[in-house]
Amino acid sequence: MTRPPAGPRRIFGTDGVRGVANIEPVTAETALELGRAAAHVFKTLESHARGKGRHRIVIGKDTRLSGYMLENAISSGILSMGLDVLFIGPLPTPGVAYVTRSLRADAGIVITASHNPYHDNGIKFFQADGYKLADLIEQEIEDLVFSGRIRNIRPTAGEIGKAIRIDDALGRYIEYAKASFPKGMTLDGLRIVVDAANGAAYKSTPCVLRELGAEVILHGGTPDGTNINEGCGAMHPEHLGRLVLEHRAQLGIAHDGDADRLILSDENGSILDGDDVLAITGLDLIRQGHLKDRTLVATVMSNVGLEAAIEEAGGRVVRTNVGDKHVIEEMIKGGYDLGGEQSGHLIFREYATTGDGLVAALQLLRIMKSRNALLSQLVHCWTRFPQKLANVQVRSRVAFEELDGVMELVAQAEQAVAAQGGRVFLRYSGTEPKARLLIEARDEELMEYWSTEICGSIQRQIGA
Repeated sequence: MTRPPAGPRRIFGTDGVRGVANIEPVTAETALELGRAAAHVFKTLESHARGKGRHRIVIGKDTRLSGYMLENAISSGILSMGLDVLFIGPLPTPGVAYVTRSLRADAGIVITASHNPYHDNGIKFFQADGYKLADLIEQEIEDLVFSGRIRNIRPTAGEIGKAIRIDDALGRYIEYAKASFPKGMTLDGLRIVVDAANGAAYKSTPCVLRELGAEVILHGGTPDGTNINEGCGAMHPEHLGRLVLEHRAQLGIAHDGDADRLILSDENGSILDGDDVLAITGLDLIRQGHLKDRTLVATVMSNVGLEAAIEEAGGRVVRTNVGDKHVIEEMIKGGYDLGGEQSGHLIFREYATTGDGLVAALQLLRIMKSRNALLSQLVHCWTRFPQKLANVQVRSRVAFEELDGVMELVAQAEQAVAAQGGRVFLRYSGTEPKARLLIEARDEELMEYWSTEICGSIQRQIGA
């Protein structure tokens, strides 16, 4: 009998299930149980399938070696519950969300650990509308895994599901992404470096840009199952800037492993992050009168300079907790069009239901072409407040209040930078065993001092 994973009765983190592949909870056994539980939940959400016939779940993945193992395990669980599985192969996370909607499936699953190294993997779920799962649905799936309440539900004979491979999923996503770019506008005359991180976008992003007329130099486009995010992609943007200069390109585009992030290089090799894209696109939409309620959504990690620029243009920034899931929830609640994270998750809700690195790049390229401007010129629309971000690898996530003197140091740092309009923000990563400290202030020596003090105290007490 298959048993649920040992340990805490919690599988889902801030962005699905994630961990080291073949170690709980990212094992074939738990993936099978998750497949059974998810299939039961999605089947009971709607009595009738969205498409014809049986309920169906789309499964996509990035390029990790362990994706084969997890794909087969989770699909077996789904099929055993009488639902059909639609395999779409390697595709960016936003592509899986789109294809789920396009095929009128009842849910979508993407097997990915995003920006993490290849030995990690994870499982993300999408609802039929392409949005990430509500917390209550995640909780219901977890409860079913641990309670074993579905173990006696066993369809037999012709009621068992079947698996179908969808051959045109990549083409569907490519056409969808191209449709987000203005009809009649081309990328003729642009040379663009693309770093696909040896991940899920190694075909889609170069194809779209070439079909729109750009000359594309591809880096990180030879995945072998173990080189995803390795010294390339959005996690190593320094290589992007070097490649742009080497090839005399006008722009560099980098994704992470599942391509829901976008990091950029301008023609001078300078790196731009999600805050830069939010500033450029947000101000452009305000000028056109196309930004709903003149509001964009960002997280607590976004630079205060972004807020100042948007407010000066007559708009406002709504902040959420870290995680594109929180950004999207706020966007849905307020009906807002634009949101994102400094890390490069960018949501243009007119086109996408989740962060989409390719769609975000096309929105920036639209502005570059319509204004006949280089990226280095566009980014002058705002001024970044000096910012220091530090990470501490930890062996356990002890509440900061329980660590000796840490919150006292944070309070002292906050008082020191407040006079400069700065701020201090300390949190644990939702996807990695790290404490993250963000300090903003005009005085870089002051930031360095307090970063060293706070991180040093955390390192001494719980550092890995």
